[in-house]
Amino acid sequence: MDFSSNYDITQTANFIYNGNLTRVALQFPDNLLKDSIKVVSELRKELNLLTTRQESSSDNKKEIGLYVLADTTYGSCCVDEVGASHVDADCVVHYGHTCLSPTTTLPAFCVFGKAAIDVSDCVKCLSNCLLKSDKPVLILYGLEYAHALELLRTESSVLCGTQGSSRIHFADVTSSVISPLQSKETPSVKLESSNACTANGSHDNGKETDSIIDGFRHSIGGLTWNLPQGHKMEDYMLFWIGLENPAFSNLVLTYNSSDIVRYDPVENCIMKDMSQTKKILQRRYYIVEKAKDANIIGILVGTLGVAGYLNMINQMKALIARAGKKAYTLLMGKPNPAKLANFPECDVFIYVSCAQTALLDSKDFLSPVITPYEAVLAFNRGSQWTGEYVIGFQDLMTSAQFNVDGGPEEARFSFMKGCYVEDFNQQESINGDEDKERATTDLAEATHKALQLYDKYPKSIIKGAAKSGAEFFSSRSYQGLEMQTDDSVPRKVVTGRTGRAAGYTGEPSKEQNS
Repeated sequence: MDFSSNYDITQTANFIYNGNLTRVALQFPDNLLKDSIKVVSELRKELNLLTTRQESSSDNKKEIGLYVLADTTYGSCCVDEVGASHVDADCVVHYGHTCLSPTTTLPAFCVFGKAAIDVSDCVKCLSNCLLKSDKPVLILYGLEYAHALELLRTESSVLCGTQGSSRIHFADVTSSVISPLQSKETPSVKLESSNACTANGSHDNGKETDSIIDGFRHSIGGLTWNLPQGHKMEDYMLFWIGLENPAFSNLVLTYNSSDIVRYDPVENCIMKDMSQTKKILQRRYYIVEKAKDANIIGILVGTLGVAGYLNMINQMKALIARAGKKAYTLLMGKPNPAKLANFPECDVFIYVSCAQTALLDSKDFLSPVITPYEAVLAFNRGSQWTGEYVIGFQDLMTSAQFNVDGGPEEARFSFMKGCYVEDFNQQESINGDEDKERATTDLAEATHKALQLYDKYPKSIIKGAAKSGAEFFSSRSYQGLEMQTDDSVPRKVVTGRTGRAAGYTGEPSKEQNS
């Protein structure tokens, strides 16, 4: 495919020029960074043509600066507003795979790219699915295949006929332009629709329609579609065109009760076995049960640009406080096992990020990493998992799950320990007055208990029943270098050893010892 067409050079230049933008950040993922120089060159040529035309009718010459962003702060699918702020950019042009999450401050223009696809073969596979199933088919796709949508519509109507094409429904792309929200709050999008379907929403430029309010409009990963009144997602077969990537995993988990088939444009074949992907649900349920026994929770900030992330963090803090547990907020960029191992006191981590980077395979991590939705199930008494799954935190912020008053304050059964347990500060969280009275003695009590629990931790890596990071640190067998505090007189400076650890100067050699 033509380079300029693949990178939407003309459309991007018009967006920059018509928006009167003077400082533009071009964000590339690692796999497209090799084309960044050529993209800048082509954009510069197109912008010069537009500027030359304008100069003939105006004396004002507009200089436009283009800045390439590489090595994003967080996931490459999100708009890197942090990196763009370093060059004081007016907007961001995002290239490659994107989650189309709403931004906080900067507008963004998304270039999805145009991946190769054999439309004829795809339509044939679609026709075979129609013959083997009585359900209507809803076609969803990766955004890199959105360019072939009209051709897919045309060929499917020809091959499947009028009767077959009436059973085929296509999802549409919300928009390639992301406008920042006017406030830091997320738009009001219902978690559950009136027909009991999950509406896992992406932001549609802040505009709501009656279909969204009525609960018949659905959106996920930058795609949106409407369902007729009385229809459920379970009534449709979902036909995904694309690779097995985070966007597809998001789809499978969100609509786990629907029949899903995937067309692989690279292999030109149908993939119907979703057992491996759906096994993720089983593991997530296990992690939720494990998180219920956590005492110290770390909140990982996985984005600084997705609108509403601060509100989500505050709600997580309030949720953890109501559960009588301790929370610490951690900002460390992209998490990995080595980084999180520096916080062994945390029994579980909550990862606040966009929907397509929220699921971390924490098998190699010291402690499990869960999503905000899983945290609600774990720490909000009275919450039950009905089988539905919500990955995007923007839907969760307006969910009825946050309004659950909680079940009876009594001991709960722990599947991990095989017995009934009581959460810390259970009674104190109920009685706010008692919290105020004991606020001045918390530190003294924590220190006293830490001294009592000191001998219960023979190994520094084993976790016990510590309620805070300070108490956990006090209970560790190794707490760093032991300083002599009895003698307050400073000692004289002396010369230390010289040489290598294998044999310092002045030490007897192996030959002398023999």
